[in-house]
Amino acid sequence: MPGKGRQKFPDTAPEMRHLKSIPGLSKMAGQTTDLPVMKSFKRPVSPHGPNSILFSEWLANLPFWVFPTIGIMMVLWPMITLAQSQYTMFNAFDALWRWLPFLMTKGFALNVLISFFTMLLGTIFGVLLGLGQISPIRLISGSCWFFTQLFRNSPWLVLLFIVMLAFPFEITIGDVIIPIPDWMKAVFGLSLPIMANISEIVRGGIQSVPTGQWEASESLAYSRNQTLWLVILPQCFKRMIPPWMNWYAILTMATPLVSLLGVEELVTLSRQAMESEDNHPELLVPFFGFALFIFFAYCYPIAKFTISLEKRFAVKG
Repeated sequence: MPGKGRQKFPDTAPEMRHLKSIPGLSKMAGQTTDLPVMKSFKRPVSPHGPNSILFSEWLANLPFWVFPTIGIMMVLWPMITLAQSQYTMFNAFDALWRWLPFLMTKGFALNVLISFFTMLLGTIFGVLLGLGQISPIRLISGSCWFFTQLFRNSPWLVLLFIVMLAFPFEITIGDVIIPIPDWMKAVFGLSLPIMANISEIVRGGIQSVPTGQWEASESLAYSRNQTLWLVILPQCFKRMIPPWMNWYAILTMATPLVSLLGVEELVTLSRQAMESEDNHPELLVPFFGFALFIFFAYCYPIAKFTISLEKRFAVKG
């Protein structure tokens, strides 16, 4: 019989044509599917986190031609607008040369000294405040969070005025009178916002360590303090270095704020030197241009080094 041994099956073409409308079934084997696929999650980097070095990145990535252009404009502008004056730019730069040793040793050296002691004081108290923010005791963590946010979001100049006016000029202990110089009060005033930002760096660095590290330490019968000091902090310490250096560069360039309060640092002494040279307008660019240059020469290597440390300590993933 023709067709013996063969079994007829119903036509499934309509059903197969219907399946073409189902996502994922219209592709042949070996081809990509049109089903939605979940991609790997990448944690966004917070601009306020421990890797926030935006200022150093901006400073280190400035094109080279910016600085010669600014220098040329600073020299040519007074030469063009004040060409009729008898006091020339050559006289102004000669005056700067005479005052240069005094400005470096008595002025900029004090800026560096203020920045160093401010960073030291702010780091010590900032670390304590940051550790307090992760405390399991609600009263301690809440108080540390409050002081962190208070000083972190307050204007630096306002804090300086409060400290300079509220602190006494001298302390009397019995018959001993201990004077408090203005630069020491400036150190304390600037250390308050630095303390708050270092606190956030510490808190963010600790919380950036995966929770599995805490769980693994707990499985080894480590206490919370042992886990924190022996496991967590050694891992996050290198992540804190780049933002810490970034804040030091910002702090160094903020030290001229203390000149508004009478501290005799570089900007204050530059004004006094110009007054002794009869306040010629031509003196503005050389003296303040030198202040700009010396701060840039001090902070730019810090910014470059911060970028290199960030790349070196970047979390591989």
